[in-house]
Amino acid sequence: MKNIFLFISVAFLFTSTSVDGKVVSIGKGVYVGKSKQFQSIQKAIDFAENGDTVFVGPGVYKEKNILIQKSIVLKGINYPVLDGESKYEIVSIKTTNATIEGFKLQHTGRSDIKDIGAIMVYDSYHISILNNILDDTNFGIYLQNSKSCTIKNNSLTAYGKEEVQSGNGINCWRSDSLLIIGNKIRGHRDGLYFEFVTNSLIWRNISTKNVRYGIHFMFSHHDTYISNVFEENESGVAVMYTNHIRMYNNYFLNNWGGAAYGILLKDITDAEISGNHFTRNTTALHMEGCSRNNFYKNTFSNNGFAVKIQASCDDNDFRDNDFLGNTFDIGTNGSLVLNTFNGNYWDKYEGYDLNRDNIGDVPYHPVSMYSMIIESNPAALMLLRSLIVSLLDKSEKILPGITPENLKDEKPLMRPLLL
Repeated sequence: MKNIFLFISVAFLFTSTSVDGKVVSIGKGVYVGKSKQFQSIQKAIDFAENGDTVFVGPGVYKEKNILIQKSIVLKGINYPVLDGESKYEIVSIKTTNATIEGFKLQHTGRSDIKDIGAIMVYDSYHISILNNILDDTNFGIYLQNSKSCTIKNNSLTAYGKEEVQSGNGINCWRSDSLLIIGNKIRGHRDGLYFEFVTNSLIWRNISTKNVRYGIHFMFSHHDTYISNVFEENESGVAVMYTNHIRMYNNYFLNNWGGAAYGILLKDITDAEISGNHFTRNTTALHMEGCSRNNFYKNTFSNNGFAVKIQASCDDNDFRDNDFLGNTFDIGTNGSLVLNTFNGNYWDKYEGYDLNRDNIGDVPYHPVSMYSMIIESNPAALMLLRSLIVSLLDKSEKILPGITPENLKDEKPLMRPLLL
């Protein structure tokens, strides 16, 4: 292995390790303090004891399935490369209180019968995965039955063109109290995938150009999503069979296609969705079987449909949202409406405000006749912006008969909130 690595100072080493732990170095280097040197990462880990730090110097390491079963810190200096040679799982963790930081992991194996990834965490607690670069991996970071783990500031890139050619970027199953912060994910099947993940924080992640969803989660209750970006994913974002989630200040951008959504909500209950930006999506928000959710202070701009809410939804509340430049504001597939829309700004509203209180004096009906026709006959979309469509919508406003009469905003705002 080339490129001799140097430890900056004894002080640096001992601030990076536990008080009683020793330093184990790998690759060509110098002995400092209590350090001992190895050429194999696995041999160094086997030699290490709980509380030790294993430093890995620059180079390319081709070791089959490195196994961590101790409470140690495995730290790379100048991003040493761990190469799975397109055959293997690269790192497996089965312990408590371990950290892996500062590596480039590349070329995992792939399998049709087994999940293979770059960093695999099994039945573990208090694991930290920090500042790593993952390139050309099947699954990137995979947590199974783990708790109180942190995944932070990692970069994950895959190159699958179809769902069967790639795993998920960050994949978590039956886990609790996770912190997933500041990761960049691109080109995987799903950028983030959660199943049975609870009480977790997902914050400041960027998930783009994934083969299916930017994030996809099911049965994952009491989680909070803040300031994430989901952009140009093939099918947008999907959220299913979950209750008590919080989604604040996220961005759902440029998700285009016949089956693409800014976010698809299916059987979601008791959620709070606020301060989010839905921009340039085929359908910004699609809802099926959702109940008791609150949507407020969101911006829907320049989408095909801003909101599609199926008749199976009830007791959802939309207030203080901006609807700007959307082709259709609201779409639905039924006449019975059990949801409320009050105090929103609609740029298509043509009413008046005689008492100047910034609230329109007549209600706004956001569902157009043409959107109802498209819902039952998608081929009618070819007539968009034609004269006949304009006449149909004007006629419907004068003599309503097809659009749901009780889907209306009783207090439409005259000026946008500019959230």
